[in-house]
Amino acid sequence: MNAMIEAAPDLLIDFDRSRQSDLQTEEMLVNMGPQHPSTHGVLRIVLRTDGEMVLEATPHIGYLHRCKEKHGENLQPYQFIPYTDRMDYLAAMNNNQGYAVAVERLCGVQVPPRGQAIRVIIAELNRIASHLVSLGTYGLDMGAFTPFLYCFREREMILDLFEAACGARLTYSYLTIGGPHDDLPEGWIDRCREFLDYFEPKIEDYNNLLTFNHIFVKRTSRVGVISIDDALAYGLTGTCLRASGLRWDLRKIMPYDGYEKYDFDVPIGRPGGTGEVPDGVIVGDCWSRYYVRVLEMTQSVRIVRQALDQLPSGEFRAPKCTSLKLPANEVYVETEGARGQLGFLIVGDGSAIPYRVKVRGPSFCNLSITSHICKDVLLADVPAIIGSIDVVMGEVDR
Repeated sequence: MNAMIEAAPDLLIDFDRSRQSDLQTEEMLVNMGPQHPSTHGVLRIVLRTDGEMVLEATPHIGYLHRCKEKHGENLQPYQFIPYTDRMDYLAAMNNNQGYAVAVERLCGVQVPPRGQAIRVIIAELNRIASHLVSLGTYGLDMGAFTPFLYCFREREMILDLFEAACGARLTYSYLTIGGPHDDLPEGWIDRCREFLDYFEPKIEDYNNLLTFNHIFVKRTSRVGVISIDDALAYGLTGTCLRASGLRWDLRKIMPYDGYEKYDFDVPIGRPGGTGEVPDGVIVGDCWSRYYVRVLEMTQSVRIVRQALDQLPSGEFRAPKCTSLKLPANEVYVETEGARGQLGFLIVGDGSAIPYRVKVRGPSFCNLSITSHICKDVLLADVPAIIGSIDVVMGEVDR
């Protein structure tokens, strides 16, 4: 055989070309969703594939569109609070807070110090609850079932605290204009401290189960890498931006509700081999986005502890906030939600009902980078990338 090849090397080249032509594949369009186990919400992604490779991914949205902004232009601000619950329904308290702060800035309402502290406590607890859903469902996407049960066990305890404070477990309408709807009930602060003492050591369990699991690291490191330049170009905020290495958090940069009083750190993505970050991790990859959320839960615990220790006495709510007249002016306010910067533009015309309401949903902007980072990846990498972005479709579609 070797003598034949030496005598006629062109035969080998022709043989290889004939084998390559036999192995050629055809491109195929595959619909992932709109109802699919690996899509977080009612999201449809059209994949152009060549075998196991994804050449292009195009998200199609709008399956949950419910005219939220138009509702806001036909209701008084205090009546619109329940509609904000139903945008990012996993972090409804943070949505309540963002809209309430915007209306208060427009109307010059000053929330009492106790009301601000209660808002911070509740918003940070909801941030933890939201990240627990993200961690648990991301584990499911990667084939790990047990972390999901652990995360939802702790989340139920936070929902118990919310139920004790306002009577609801998912859509709350609690952090309304002028302050929380009601004061914290008797014994609630002690229950909250007990939860924090129980919860903080559990984060180590999540790390042992999933974060530093060898298979999980291999599935998520070096996948879906987003550079700082790309993150800024596509308008990414929240954990998606910080995981790319930019230390940007509105609670530090432009504090609201008294966040400047609290001492906490802003976690960012770090390369593998630094500290406890596993080798192979690249700043801005799927693992970094996941791990920043783990670190943020620790910082939220710090903030809640400080707010409980410093909780002022006295009034918790500004008076007469259900009969506001919106001045003929406009305001745009962004707050740091669980998924990034949540913005509300409110335009008043002197009446009790806004002339214009516009919402900047962080999930909508974060999802926009999907087509850019889902090119030339394996089909199995798409759920890892989408899950790491952590979108809620109620906020995307509104």
